[in-house]
Amino acid sequence: MNVIITGAGIGGLSLALMLHARGIECDIYESAPELKPLGVGINLLPHAANEMDQIGMLDTLAKNAVSTSALHYYNCHGQNIWQEPRGLDAGYPVPQLSIHRGKLQMLLAEAVIQRLGAHRMHTGMTLKSVDQDADGVTAQFVRPDGTLHSARANVLIGADGIHSAVRRQFYPANDGFQFSGRILWRAVTYTQPFLDGRTMFMAGHPDEKFVAYPILDDNTPEGLTAINWIAELTVPDYNLGNTDWNRRVDKSVFEGPFQSWKWDWIDIPALINGAEAIFEFPLVDKNPLPRWSFQNTTLMGDAAHPLYPIGSNGSAQAILDARCLADHLQKTVQGKHRSIAAALKEYEADRIPPTTGIILRNRLNGPEQVMQMAHERAPEGFNHIHDVVSAEELEEVSTRYKRIAGFDPKALKRA
Repeated sequence: MNVIITGAGIGGLSLALMLHARGIECDIYESAPELKPLGVGINLLPHAANEMDQIGMLDTLAKNAVSTSALHYYNCHGQNIWQEPRGLDAGYPVPQLSIHRGKLQMLLAEAVIQRLGAHRMHTGMTLKSVDQDADGVTAQFVRPDGTLHSARANVLIGADGIHSAVRRQFYPANDGFQFSGRILWRAVTYTQPFLDGRTMFMAGHPDEKFVAYPILDDNTPEGLTAINWIAELTVPDYNLGNTDWNRRVDKSVFEGPFQSWKWDWIDIPALINGAEAIFEFPLVDKNPLPRWSFQNTTLMGDAAHPLYPIGSNGSAQAILDARCLADHLQKTVQGKHRSIAAALKEYEADRIPPTTGIILRNRLNGPEQVMQMAHERAPEGFNHIHDVVSAEELEEVSTRYKRIAGFDPKALKRA
């Protein structure tokens, strides 16, 4: 068996390493002329870190990340709503890692080149078409000079992200982005650490929210910490059609509502002012699909299930897709599935239900419901959170989301 993977993002690179570990050949085709460490911070949750451990990548990633100790939720007055330990501090067998997305991608790409060989990584290849017959798949790619390159394999995996060309081939209409009415502004600021230096916090409510956590950044000045942060506001009249999805903006576009968010342990206006570059992203997802697999072609990651970046689950679910897909393709090689098409159907039967649940749960704000509940019941603040939201309600929100997303501590230990 050999496999074509379109897209050298976190999901596609993880899949390549997992296939290689199972003795299955694959080639990665990436539209960008070269891979660059783009993006800002992400959180690699324990269930995803566990999969990285299985392919020998966890130690390398941990050296380039902050091991998250806790997650705290606050209202817009800086009052604590809920907090819980995370990663090793929560008793997981592996850490939760706060890492620069570009660093994670480049480390995975380096591992792919080292293990599979540089000849397996094809950049500057934009997918034009996918044709299938009884024996396999033929993909046509366009090079930067306009010439065509044809590739043949038994299987093709669309890991080409939220703007997936593979998905578009099978769903050419009625598959647009679903805009939440909210906009994210993301940046990194070099400053003094807050709390214990390893805590992630979220503050506010769905219409006005701020998130921050430390990451490791090669450009951090000595004595300071790189803080990855996200400001979020409801902007219902935003023109989604005009965005370039990576637009640099001035802080004046969004900073107003956060000017009073100064508490004894952090100064959010100062954090915003300290950023050198701020990028704007609309908060979008897509409606869940009824199927991902067509003959010997399937989807994974954001190509299959774009979801709101709530609960730190985007990269994690792509990595879980990769593990499930690699396992089913291995079973095909072993004769445990009657065909590749059957294996891909088994894969989507395993992965569509949980990812659909996460898409829908994230539309309800996922674990961030605790902030929504506190704001709705006590918009001017409270003397104690349990006066307005019970401990049982808070615990239920947290536990329910962990179970849906697949990182309930008990389940991960059993796995």
